[in-house]
Amino acid sequence: MPANRNVLYLVIGGLVLIVGMLGYNLYQAKKQPDGLQINVGPDGVKIQNK
Repeated sequence: MPANRNVLYLVIGGLVLIVGMLGYNLYQAKKQPDGLQINVGPDGVKIQNK
């Protein structure tokens, strides 16, 4: 019986780790990059320092 409980803890820990990694990757993908941003549009060129 204790072996089954250890496997259950291992599976739950792995799922928590995977969800954490996916959340961090989503955060990094949505985060705006640091530095200089140059936009070219109908109003002309806009330069913004981030």
